[in-house]
Amino acid sequence: MSDLPPHDDDRPTDPADPTAAFEDIVGAETDRDPDLAVIEAGSRTLRAQAGPPQGDIPARPTDPEVDKALREVETELAGRWGETKLEPSVRRIAALMDVLGEPQRAYPSIHITGTNGKTSTARMIEALLAAFDLRTGRYTSPHVQSITERISLDGAPIAAERFVETYQDIKPYVEMVDAREEYRLSFFEVLTGMAYAAFADAPVDVAVVEVGMGGSWDATNVLDGSVAVLTPIDLDHTDRLGSTPGEIATEKSGIIKPGATVVMAQQPVDAAQVILKKAVEVDATVAREGLEFGVVARRVAVGGQLLTLRGLGGEYEEVFLPLHGEHQAHNASVALAAVEAFFGIGSQHARPLDIDTIRKAFASVTSPGRLEVVRRSPTVVLDAAHNPAGARAAAAAISEAFDFSNLVGVVGASDGKDMRGLLEAFEPIFAEVVITQNTSHRAMSADDLAAIAVEVFGDERVQVEPRLPDALEAAITLAEEEGEFSGGGVLVTGSVITVGEARLLLGRG
Repeated sequence: MSDLPPHDDDRPTDPADPTAAFEDIVGAETDRDPDLAVIEAGSRTLRAQAGPPQGDIPARPTDPEVDKALREVETELAGRWGETKLEPSVRRIAALMDVLGEPQRAYPSIHITGTNGKTSTARMIEALLAAFDLRTGRYTSPHVQSITERISLDGAPIAAERFVETYQDIKPYVEMVDAREEYRLSFFEVLTGMAYAAFADAPVDVAVVEVGMGGSWDATNVLDGSVAVLTPIDLDHTDRLGSTPGEIATEKSGIIKPGATVVMAQQPVDAAQVILKKAVEVDATVAREGLEFGVVARRVAVGGQLLTLRGLGGEYEEVFLPLHGEHQAHNASVALAAVEAFFGIGSQHARPLDIDTIRKAFASVTSPGRLEVVRRSPTVVLDAAHNPAGARAAAAAISEAFDFSNLVGVVGASDGKDMRGLLEAFEPIFAEVVITQNTSHRAMSADDLAAIAVEVFGDERVQVEPRLPDALEAAITLAEEEGEFSGGGVLVTGSVITVGEARLLLGRG
């Protein structure tokens, strides 16, 4: 770390104190996006403590030259419009696709929108397709820890070297479009272009693509998805998408293309009406959860749940899903129907897919940061719920899957979210809550969030620790107060960024 500039207060960093090193690196990276700085800091300071990352969350590259090249790309991307600054149009991304030779048309695709459950559903769809020997590309957002997570090939995040190469390949074309347009391509638009180019170059047999926000004008919506998936729609991003589920559904149904198959999760009535009307307008076929497909039965099992799913081609029994919560069972039913629709089941024929292949695929599913256990004694769970609907689902799943008698929440949020609704959803299950904030420039201040928390929980149940490391330590101490063998636990939630930073600080597993 000797190449880094000193911290503002010039105090030396104790190499034995990973938290101090974490703070110093984040503080030093003043010219970069805070999200990227914290990702780098965590992976560099905690690698020795936590051991090599497990699952599908990549560490920083071990090759110094590759790491340097990746940092340069991250810095260039961070200099563009961030994901919260939008100009509702697909004009620029369409121009980029044109000069790149329309890479997004080189493979069939499954396009996913909705308010909650998009990433988990995308991961399940990816696992199912891969189990049938199809080469997959998956594009999801935001990332939990590493930017390379957003683009996956064959079920794994794209290698850092390939990420850099893809950026360098399309960079001249990005600059060409930048020069022509009133506004430069945004961070998300460039990443979307990279994903589509990487998928075409692989090449993949099918792409699984999650929208960034909305649908109609989302940068991903230059696809001709043969299957359009709409996960549950609720209130989120109301300043941009609308103030009712029906208004939000108007934007999200914009991904439905002529002749496509629409796989629709259970929706509020006004949202369902909008989606069905759009499908009629473009002559799309609709499969509705609860009618054409759905969850027949579920029971809690060790490490997840055991499901019976009704698909478009028949029933699938004894399917183990290593994820917690009724909402994940519904996500699984949507994913299964989407893959069946992709294979023509329900339109061309009605044969079920091979049950053993389905079981194997679902048993392999992971979803980092979604009710993910990262520590024991006490148990620490991470969940990226950031709106009331997501919080209600997480609260129900925690109550069902874990036997906590003393659950402490750690909550850090982004500005502009309905945090009162989120905190009210968690109030019945949290004995106490520790309010904090992440390092992102979009973070809601701990004081502002605490003021809401006091109104929801009362002053005696709220503790404020602005630094996330301190908040985690305080919550673990509170959870342990009932004794070593009690049911103490910690749930870290409120934002994907908060969860990602906590994951870095705590390690995995």
